[in-house]
Amino acid sequence: MSSVAVLTPESFAEHRSGLKDQENTGCVPEDEAYIPTYLEAFPPLPEKGAPGEKAGEPASAWGSKIRPIKASVITQVFHVPLEERRYKDNSQFGEGEEAKVCLDIMQRTGAHIELSLAKDQGLSIMVTGKLDSVMKARKEIVARLQTQASATVAIPKEHHRFVIGKNGEKLQELELKTATKIAIPRPDDPSANIRITGTKEGIEKARHEILLISAEQDKRAVERLSLEKAFHPFIAGAHNRLVQELSQETGARISIPPPSLPKDEIVITGEKEAVALALSRIRAIYDDKKRKTTTISVEVKKSQHKYIIGPKGNTLQEILETTGVSVEMPPLDSSSETIILRGEPDKLGPALTQVYAKAKSVMVVEVTAPAWLHRFIIGKKGQNIGRITQQLPRVHIEFTDGEERISLEGPTAEVEQAQAQIQEIIKDLLVRMDYTEVIIDQRFHRHLIGKNGTNINRIKEQYKVSVRIPQDSERSGLVRIEGDPKGVQMARRELIEMVQRMENERTKDLIVEQKFHRTIIGQKGEKIKEVRDKFPEVIINFPDPAQKSDIVQLRGPKNEVEKCAKFLQKIIADLIENSFSLSVPIFKQFHKNIIGKGGANIKKIREETTTKIDLPTENSNSEMIVITGRKSNCEAARERILAIQRELANIKEAEVAIPSKLHNSLIGSKGCLVRSIMEDCGGVHIHFPSEGSGSDKVTIRGPVGEVEKAKKQLLQLAEEKQVNNFTAELQAKPEYHKFLIGRGGANIRRVRDKTGARIIFPSPDDTEQELITIVGKEEAVRLAQKELESLVKNLDDVVEDSMVVDVRHHRHFVCRRGQVLRELAEEYGGVAVSFPRTGANSQRVTLKGAKDCVDAAKKRIQEIIEDLESQVSVEVAIPQRYHRAIMGPKGCRIQHITREHEVQIKFPERDDGAAGQERDTRENKTGGCQDAPPQENGEVSPEADFVPRKCDIITIAGREEKCDLARAALLALVPITEDVEVSYELHRYIIGQKGSGIRKMMEEYEVNIWVPQPEKQMDVIKVTGLEANVERAKQGLLERVKDLQAEQEDRALRSFKVTMSVDPRFHPKIIGRKGAVISQIRKDHDVSIQFPDKGDEQQDVIVISGYERNVEEASQAIQQLVAELQEMVSQDVRLDPRTHARIIGARGKAIRKLMEEFKVDIRFPQPGSDEPDKVTVTGLPETVDNAVDHLLNLEEEYMLSVTETETLAAYMKPPSRYGGPGGAGGGDDSSGGPAKGFVVRDAPWNASGNKAPDMSSAEDFPTFGTSVAPKQTSAWGPKKF
Repeated sequence: MSSVAVLTPESFAEHRSGLKDQENTGCVPEDEAYIPTYLEAFPPLPEKGAPGEKAGEPASAWGSKIRPIKASVITQVFHVPLEERRYKDNSQFGEGEEAKVCLDIMQRTGAHIELSLAKDQGLSIMVTGKLDSVMKARKEIVARLQTQASATVAIPKEHHRFVIGKNGEKLQELELKTATKIAIPRPDDPSANIRITGTKEGIEKARHEILLISAEQDKRAVERLSLEKAFHPFIAGAHNRLVQELSQETGARISIPPPSLPKDEIVITGEKEAVALALSRIRAIYDDKKRKTTTISVEVKKSQHKYIIGPKGNTLQEILETTGVSVEMPPLDSSSETIILRGEPDKLGPALTQVYAKAKSVMVVEVTAPAWLHRFIIGKKGQNIGRITQQLPRVHIEFTDGEERISLEGPTAEVEQAQAQIQEIIKDLLVRMDYTEVIIDQRFHRHLIGKNGTNINRIKEQYKVSVRIPQDSERSGLVRIEGDPKGVQMARRELIEMVQRMENERTKDLIVEQKFHRTIIGQKGEKIKEVRDKFPEVIINFPDPAQKSDIVQLRGPKNEVEKCAKFLQKIIADLIENSFSLSVPIFKQFHKNIIGKGGANIKKIREETTTKIDLPTENSNSEMIVITGRKSNCEAARERILAIQRELANIKEAEVAIPSKLHNSLIGSKGCLVRSIMEDCGGVHIHFPSEGSGSDKVTIRGPVGEVEKAKKQLLQLAEEKQVNNFTAELQAKPEYHKFLIGRGGANIRRVRDKTGARIIFPSPDDTEQELITIVGKEEAVRLAQKELESLVKNLDDVVEDSMVVDVRHHRHFVCRRGQVLRELAEEYGGVAVSFPRTGANSQRVTLKGAKDCVDAAKKRIQEIIEDLESQVSVEVAIPQRYHRAIMGPKGCRIQHITREHEVQIKFPERDDGAAGQERDTRENKTGGCQDAPPQENGEVSPEADFVPRKCDIITIAGREEKCDLARAALLALVPITEDVEVSYELHRYIIGQKGSGIRKMMEEYEVNIWVPQPEKQMDVIKVTGLEANVERAKQGLLERVKDLQAEQEDRALRSFKVTMSVDPRFHPKIIGRKGAVISQIRKDHDVSIQFPDKGDEQQDVIVISGYERNVEEASQAIQQLVAELQEMVSQDVRLDPRTHARIIGARGKAIRKLMEEFKVDIRFPQPGSDEPDKVTVTGLPETVDNAVDHLLNLEEEYMLSVTETETLAAYMKPPSRYGGPGGAGGGDDSSGGPAKGFVVRDAPWNASGNKAPDMSSAEDFPTFGTSVAPKQTSAWGPKKF
């Protein structure tokens, strides 16, 4: 159901003034707006206690709702006598418990509390804050600062609920008011005593209030009177006036059930005397009416009953008021049409007349109109129907959705007028309007609507029609078009064409792994936007990421969808190809060399192979380097990384043929078998082919000797697996593992050699740290298991032993936080070695642990002592300037020598003089000093004319033979200098831009390269560093020289130049849009093409440089292009500037498409041009003619739309602020004067003798602080100063 109601100025005025008679509205002309009076617009404020004001009646239009404003913050002061104070210690007043309690109360309630001490030592408390905060604070203060008493008060049980009040509100209010705690017994408790806890004063107040409530209830009475329902209206009176008067006179409250409630009981409550008086009066009325009244029944149509009842039953009350007759209506849900009139016989006739008059006062008619016309009858925003309801406000018009009828309800005469007007509107609409229905498959509906309704809104605006497309829930294909007959047919044709076009569409699903979706879409959708721009007719839908779907849907014209699918498949293939990944095991110590200084090496490999290379972190134990990209590129990057490793160490790679079916068993559970071989053979890398490849080749990479060893073990294991394979497991504490393995693997090797079984210990990453696996032939495994079990059993037997160690050797074992002792414990099954405390002068050392472990640890301690006693010191003289180079980054070279030769190396303190000399030498090497030449070959040798100083002496401590080996290793680290013959002309290319080339070589080969100053013109470059590094650097330098010489030759060949003359007007065409054409020529022929600058004299000269053959080909290409351009013509066409934007399209898309289609160039005039309608078309004669014809057709098509839009805009201009055409003050008044603004009648300033105040007058509007004698009183009232 839908209905329209309009509030007219007349009904608004009637509402404002409270007038109900119709004559008032009749005096105002229909075409003139109602002007309210001053009193209506600005009702006076009520006067307080105005004489003659009736109780319960509003003093004015403002009503009696205005209440005096109360202060939001109040202050209460109360006194606590000395004898009732809980804390009486005055010595700490303001600091003791009372102050703490007050502070806590302030925080909890938000009130402000001030304490003061009276002369009688009583406590004065001032509480300030909002009312509820003050009341809560007062209650807490009394409870916590004043001694508490308790008392009981007994009142009848039935009065307890009145003390509690609704939802306990009365009780809470009473507790806050008296600052007490009141406990009322539960309903199931027979006790009637109420307990009050608080101060004496509060208890008295609460007791008094409770007794007052009880006393008040003692005076009240309740009477229930059962009288026939039919006589209730006589007791209540018209509009309940009689019962209200009765309540006021007697003071009793009388409750009569409403007509809708089928109850006979009338309830009277109040004082006993008042209830008795009201009861007698009601009985008297009932007896009188029962005796005098009679009834008649009449039949009235059920549809007319509501008019007899009237709004909210007002009509029934009016009949009762005027005739004294009660009209009894049947229930609305009843089918009965009988109405009963009850009253005195002589009044029944007039009442019956009124009933029939009311029943026939309202007429209901139905007007037939097609359902599709309803909204046109109503009009935009209810304009049409609003005009009718404005003229005939008492007519109610109702439209029923889906039905071809309109219901009119109201006074007979007005309904007939409204019916005639609506029929006239329907007749007119049927002539002007038409509709059509077309069946369109529901799957096309959302495409017809378009994104945000763009398609359907365009059709509506273009053809001035309304198109109704059913909701998806309706499951209907019926599309309805309504509007102008011609527009309806055109809209229908366009919709059918769109559907036919869509039927030609096809949908294709592409399977794309979800991990590639984000890459295809690109950042902020940039990449997919390029695809959509390339295929604008294809809709590409990606699934929601939450769905985890791989299906990408394409929809559009068949050919375009196929092209788009191929394009996307190519992108996906590239992505898949570029996502190939492989792992390369590289020894951890070489990772830094692969990275290079500042990441130079790894960056170069990444750039040249276009791959992504990820190295493990320094803290990680992993040796795997992961390479991602195209397969061929990944393999190239792998080869380059492996080449670096091979150069740095004596690394060998061997391949072993092992049947692929054995690979899994050789790898073992979680790789334990292959890992044990790798660990046993010095950390070689063993790489098995990927599963399913079918390859039998297993690659072993590592140091030469270790690779052969691993190869032998792998083949042996494979043979064992083929012949017989048996596995056993053994549990042993992790701390025993190192002892079982033995130093350098001696123990476990002995067991292997004896039994022939392979024993695998868990890696640190394994979850089962106690599990030892034995693999081999069954008898060998059993024997090895027995050997190991006996060893573990011995380890479980803990013994304690001691040995004598000279005190002077104790420090060696306990220094560096007991590192030597920790190593002993790890190596020998967790044996505990205890040395005596410092200063104890004891030589006894205690060992505790498994017997075998203790014996082995004692033996190892003895070996260490022998080493210490046979230790010697050797001095090596090396100039201090080389010390840093010998140490290496973070001392790594020295650490390696100390570990390898088991010696200690100590460097001397740094000497400042030596540091200065070193700095000078470094400057010489880098060319910083002109006078001092760099060190020549042989000058760095310590045996040359070198006088060692204290700061040059390095001390080596250890066994004599090991000290000699360490000394040789140190001397090998002393850098040497060699000369490399390089032509002076190539020096600047070797140095590179800002020294980048020379820096790169120095970082790559870890050497220092000295290039002589340019003015010296020397052909020698000096290389300083370790001998191996210097040799590598020399080779690299010579290779670089060869490359540079080849580049010089190539540069000479590329310097061939040709100049050609081309008319400057063809230059922009040769260059192309954003340089596209010339860039393509440069790319195709690998040449450099230069055009003249704007200021050059020869504007027609183009210079081409490159290889001779390429230059000639590029010159021919440009000449061919010029020949084509000379055949082109230009034609100007005049197009209305208003159509330019439509022809160009969004971001020039339409004009670009047009230029590509006709193979022409189209130029539009610049903004502000003298000829804004001149458009230039350039191309071959036939294509230019075709393009011009097409442009003229477009102009004609777009001009229709432009003219229509401008015409429509003229009618839709916003209303003017002033009267005039189309303005609010339009109509007959064409003066265009300003609007009247807000106008009222009978204003005080319009009265005779009064005038509006003069705002410029100092008397009417005095300034503050000045006194002016008041003038006579005006309608504005007395002036106030």
